[in-house]
Amino acid sequence: MRNTEESEGFDGEASNTSMISGASSPYQPTTEPVQSRSVLGGIRWDMEYLRSYFGILKMVEVLLSLFGFVCIETIKMCSPCGGVYFFEFVSCSAFVITGFLFLIFSLNLHIKVPHVNWSLTDLVNTATSTVFFFLSSLVLVCINHNTEAEIASAVFGFLATGVFGINTFLAVRRWRLGNGCQAAAQSSEYMRARTASRGEMEARPELG
Repeated sequence: MRNTEESEGFDGEASNTSMISGASSPYQPTTEPVQSRSVLGGIRWDMEYLRSYFGILKMVEVLLSLFGFVCIETIKMCSPCGGVYFFEFVSCSAFVITGFLFLIFSLNLHIKVPHVNWSLTDLVNTATSTVFFFLSSLVLVCINHNTEAEIASAVFGFLATGVFGINTFLAVRRWRLGNGCQAAAQSSEYMRARTASRGEMEARPELG
């Protein structure tokens, strides 16, 4: 009987100890449902970028490129068609590439892929789109047949040229400021290291 009571006492103490240790253990089973865990966790809209000059310009560029592409697609007959095909290619390419970059910056995906120089990529795209939109719109004006679709396409093309040009100017200025700040930081680090090494040399006792 005593052995039985002792065993029951040990079992009770063991169960109490396990309950206490389980309550105080940091490795508690999570109650979070599996469905709430998103694969795209951490990806959200960057409202600060969307309200900035670059975000607004990027949205306007995407819309103007889309409007120009839709207008040029409504042309049924053309002769010659070189200017129409050229503008169609430029507007479609600008819409796809600029829209892709807009999503990259709006969702902060450029932070997750740091080995790509996204600022330089955006600068090259805006500068190239400025030049090609101007050329394609100018060619379309020179060989158009005064149809409403051609006129509307040319108007959207020149508007896109202006917006892309402003974006290019701001991107170049930001790129120069970034390089200037980086060079200043490197120079400051160099001078700080040089001053520290000079101080160590002065603090060393001279050999007699």
